[in-house]
Amino acid sequence: MASLPQSDELIFFVNGKKVIERWADPEEWLLNYLRKGLRLTGTKYGCGIGGCGACTVMVSTYDPDSKKIRHFPANSCLLPLCSLYGAAVTTVEGVGNTKTKLHPIQKRLAKCHGSQCGFCTPGMVMSMYSLLRNHPEPTMEQILAALDGNLCRCTGYRPIIDSFRAFSPECCPLAGSGKCCLDQEGGKEKEREEDLAPEPKRGDRMCSGLCQPEEFQPRDPTQDYIFPPELMRVAEENKGRTLVFNGERTTWISPAALQELLGLKANYPNAPLVVGNTSVGLEVKKLGVHYPVLLHPARVPDLHVIYRTDSGIVVGAATRLAQLREILLDVVPELPAEKTKIYCTLLKQLRTLAGEQIRNLASLGGHIVSRGSPWDLNPVLAAGKAILNVASRGGMRQIPLNDEFLARLPEADLLPNEVIVSVLIPFSKEDEFVSAFRQAERRKNALSVINSAMRVRFQPGTDVIKDLAILYGGIGYTTVSARVTSQKLRGRNWNEQMLDEACRLVLEEIQIPPSAVGGKVEYRRTLLVGFFFRFYLEVLQGLKDTYPPKYPGLPKEYMSALGEFPDNPPQGVQEYQDVDPQQPPQDPVGRPIMHESGIKHATGEAVYCGDISPLDGQLFMAVVTSTRAHAKILSIDISEALEAPGVVTVVSAADIPGKNGDEHEKVFAEDEVIYIGHIICGVLAETYELAKEATKKVKIEYQDLELILTIKDAIQHNSYLLEEKKIEKGKVEKAFQTVDRIIEGENHIGGQKHFYMETNSIVVIPRKEDHEMDIHVSTQDAARVQQLVATTLGVQSNRIRCHTKRAGGAFGGKVTKPPFFAAAAAVAAHKTGCPVRFMLERDDNMIIIGGRHPLLVKYKVGYMNDGEIKAVDLQYYINGGCTKDCSDWVIEFAVLHSCNAYDIPNFRCRGRACKTNLPSNTAFRGFGYPQSALSAEMWVSAVADELGLPHDKVREMNMYKTVTFTPYKQEIDPRNLVVCWKECLERSDYYNRRKAIEEYNKQNYWKKKGIAIIPMVYSVGLNATVYHQAAALVNIYVDGSVLVHCGGAELGQGLYTKMLQVASHELKIPLSYIHLFERSTVPIPNALFTAGSIGSEVNGKAVQTACRILRTRLQPIIKKNPQGKWEDWIKKAFEESISLSATGFFKGYVTNMDWETGEGHAFPYHLFGVSCSEVEIDCLTGDHKNLQTDIVMDACYSINPATDIGQIEGGFMQGLGFCTREEIKFSPEGEQYTLGPDTYKIPAVCDVPELFRIYLLPNTRNPIAIYSSKGMGEAGVFMGSSVFFAIKDAVAAARKQRGLNDVFVLDSPLNVARIRMACADHFTEMIPKDEPGTYKPWAIHEN
Repeated sequence: MASLPQSDELIFFVNGKKVIERWADPEEWLLNYLRKGLRLTGTKYGCGIGGCGACTVMVSTYDPDSKKIRHFPANSCLLPLCSLYGAAVTTVEGVGNTKTKLHPIQKRLAKCHGSQCGFCTPGMVMSMYSLLRNHPEPTMEQILAALDGNLCRCTGYRPIIDSFRAFSPECCPLAGSGKCCLDQEGGKEKEREEDLAPEPKRGDRMCSGLCQPEEFQPRDPTQDYIFPPELMRVAEENKGRTLVFNGERTTWISPAALQELLGLKANYPNAPLVVGNTSVGLEVKKLGVHYPVLLHPARVPDLHVIYRTDSGIVVGAATRLAQLREILLDVVPELPAEKTKIYCTLLKQLRTLAGEQIRNLASLGGHIVSRGSPWDLNPVLAAGKAILNVASRGGMRQIPLNDEFLARLPEADLLPNEVIVSVLIPFSKEDEFVSAFRQAERRKNALSVINSAMRVRFQPGTDVIKDLAILYGGIGYTTVSARVTSQKLRGRNWNEQMLDEACRLVLEEIQIPPSAVGGKVEYRRTLLVGFFFRFYLEVLQGLKDTYPPKYPGLPKEYMSALGEFPDNPPQGVQEYQDVDPQQPPQDPVGRPIMHESGIKHATGEAVYCGDISPLDGQLFMAVVTSTRAHAKILSIDISEALEAPGVVTVVSAADIPGKNGDEHEKVFAEDEVIYIGHIICGVLAETYELAKEATKKVKIEYQDLELILTIKDAIQHNSYLLEEKKIEKGKVEKAFQTVDRIIEGENHIGGQKHFYMETNSIVVIPRKEDHEMDIHVSTQDAARVQQLVATTLGVQSNRIRCHTKRAGGAFGGKVTKPPFFAAAAAVAAHKTGCPVRFMLERDDNMIIIGGRHPLLVKYKVGYMNDGEIKAVDLQYYINGGCTKDCSDWVIEFAVLHSCNAYDIPNFRCRGRACKTNLPSNTAFRGFGYPQSALSAEMWVSAVADELGLPHDKVREMNMYKTVTFTPYKQEIDPRNLVVCWKECLERSDYYNRRKAIEEYNKQNYWKKKGIAIIPMVYSVGLNATVYHQAAALVNIYVDGSVLVHCGGAELGQGLYTKMLQVASHELKIPLSYIHLFERSTVPIPNALFTAGSIGSEVNGKAVQTACRILRTRLQPIIKKNPQGKWEDWIKKAFEESISLSATGFFKGYVTNMDWETGEGHAFPYHLFGVSCSEVEIDCLTGDHKNLQTDIVMDACYSINPATDIGQIEGGFMQGLGFCTREEIKFSPEGEQYTLGPDTYKIPAVCDVPELFRIYLLPNTRNPIAIYSSKGMGEAGVFMGSSVFFAIKDAVAAARKQRGLNDVFVLDSPLNVARIRMACADHFTEMIPKDEPGTYKPWAIHEN
């Protein structure tokens, strides 16, 4: 390598303050620098690959040539620090904070309940803030586009959209409606004789909406940072100067002129050009690629040119994709329509390509030269005959951007020393038509499964093909062209005979092998011809529009194949019962109180485990995990790792002073590994990056053992974790002999990943004496962390103090595994005597921890000809993974809920948990209920299909209606279920909409609508009293302030907010007097995990008890001075030596289940709900659009309607993902493919129903729970199943119209591939089929 000049100083601004980095490292990411270097922890790590938006910041740059300032959102996890020379960075801390002034974005998001766990909230704020800096009055389309790259796992997005809607001139639907709950006036306080707070009552009116955006202050532009004038001077002064930044391993060179860039490329031909770093950054992060030299050409003016020629538009290679979009939006209206067809097609693809952050980072040249097969623009550019203007020291030349270039053929590719300077995107021509298509697992911010671009040019005035181009991406590793097909079709007329021939030729030419990477092979083959069919129709329509008299219109049945689903802004309606008008205004119970940390979430001031300030002498741990699913460990060689820079030591099972885990699972693997991801050892180093790099140097030798991966494998090998669980009611076998019909079958229900935004995080701080340790951990069960760490270290639990301030989401995934992570970190801290940080990267988090249990159901159902179900016999098998974990609770929950809402007189369900060599599946929101209830709806649906009866009629006929007993002999009063059912039918206008849908489906062959209404009987809690106990400690200080401790963990579900409401109500003081301390094992010992939807109510009972004890103690003082102030009473109590501290304890709901008899009072109470959803599907692609969802929930007296409705909405969206989007994929060797947001798709903003209405049933009570409330944390998940059955309804309509009247089975998740292939037609028939067993599949299913 040639000698390099001395490193420059890196100069940029962060939040208005100048930053000078004298030794900038080219391998440093902005996210790390912000968090570790500047201690700005509001910007979060969510995935590390730009897929979730948690790390979003705003970058502002100044162009000295155009004199313009550009503001744009960016993923700081992908931004190299060195790329920021001369830039101004704004983080969430710079937008507004509690010490200075809140920005309207932050205030609205918090007060409209747009945050729950809050981990994604800073990213949401920054995406919206960046939009407002460019568009102070954005349209709703712009707002939704701004959120394309932001994921949220808690809220369901609706409140976030509503929060931001008020910034649009299109206005918030709640503004001025008079329906907002905050429109009412508070009632006057009523004097009461009793001192203890009475049970709160409801008022007579219903409230609509949860916030009042019109009350918020407008945006104040003076609050925004101006672009620093100093940076303008820096840009002008350094306009022609090359910048160099030398790191330990990498050099970053940023030239300012084209000739200089070409010289550098000649000297360093293997050095990549980095503009937005969205491709090279992923190579570095995911593949471990290292480049000694990186060239940053973003300051070269020639790469930013924009001009028109006679043949088209020339766009500089460094133009960002978002800039390209703006350029095309400006150009298209100025040109004749016939010239803009390619540009319109590019705009169409840009709308769905990635998220707004990536669109603002990625460059056109980078998109082209990286040539990823799923990249959506390259096929369009190739079909449109774009030309690359490339340069080297030898001069300029032009390269056609065609299939040969995209395939990297040497004769058509760039030379190593060449650079793409600009791209000529030609005008489209007369008699030419261009279209592009894509289908992804999610409509926005998801790589295409298949994409395509097609162009045809006809001989003038005819439909005779003169030229044709057909390109596909997503087939293999490159974009491919159907060249042979195109050549053979030239000279043909554009008619149905040509269409049939084209489909046959395409399938012959474009071969997708059965073992192709990505799977879904038959679906992808179908898309090949489906896309061409859609192109055929679009061209026919174009010919008619161009030559109206000459070409007839499309056949009516084909019209619905045109067009894609519109992006209509979602609208939300929330209705709940008001509080009693006589309730004092300061009493918060029953009111939609803002999340107690909502403002801190929005400002980035909320502290999570990973945000804890650096500790003196701290070390970072990265773990070495198994690469084999089942093997003996023959040897572990750590010698090379110990010699790596910055490495202090390696810890393993040999370093554990106490027990290695428990009877079911180990902290570190010893002699054997039982799944890919099994932790073997941990490397301790001075930085996480050094520790991670050193893990690659640990050498492990294995001896492979027999693999069991699927449920069917486990059944075959009799591999189970637990004994069978069984419930039975009536005489099942006898009943089968008396029914009219019997149906038997099986259903496969896939698993689900938690994908909480905050990965597992632990900070362990060893104390200097008595073997004490402080452990900060993101967990639902701090007490279990304490216990396992103590036994692992061989000390008593009283030496271990665990703290959880808050968790950035959990959903059951932070119950059982954090204790093992904490124990591993504690062993490291014990060995080194240093504080240890252990924070899992997203891919490690997903590979080590399992998720929701997949379920295989074998059913036998006996029923009468009118639809009444008389007998059901079920066999359940769940895939538990390699250890027991929570599989006992899950299979019990699944079996106990196996009839869902149906009163079947003769019923039996048996369940087994299978042991396999996959990660241990664990607790997940709802435990096994969503899988089990979904299965129940499947066999009820099958009965309706067999009889040809409406599904809603069969469901209603078999539902619980009167007080009776469940199959496990617990009494159930389902009268509120019936009310919910009727209310949902009426509020959704179900029957009228069904008629309208049937009419729509008759008129539309290629798009179908479907609707479904689904009942729910859910049970909160667990089936043993011990799991419901809770404790609290309430301290009153002499100044009158109150500190509350409870045993529950704040996970985003609003538990702390509700505890403050309870304390305020019981003590009769304002919320401002009360503070709630973090979950800690010091004041509250032995508290159980926060789960099962009961966290708020059982901890609320404990807080209530403690507060009532205190209020009783204060009673004599209050009686003596009834007009006194709270502060006076407290001071007097202290002077009279009255204890101002009290503990509260709730023994728990009495529940029990005897599995020997299959009987018990298994759950405290039942929760009822009904969900109705309407969808539209695209029969050609399998895509679907969620049009409307109505949910009626029996929430009884909601302590906080905003929190409860938020839980319902968030749960629904998570359930929607479980049923339709989210699919876990493993290789036949047990390696997990779905490790991050690029491969695992949770619902996004584009998945929110266009109309999303929640109605909390009024005038209902739950006498056993605090204030007659019910737990809402998990029930909403199953409500998402109404989308599954609405899709099935639409598929059934498609099949019926195609003459397919047979009963069909759809498994979960009901993704694009399953939807499309179920809509069987001549395209699905014409594709090649592969015989199972004749090839090795790319992926297996867990069940």
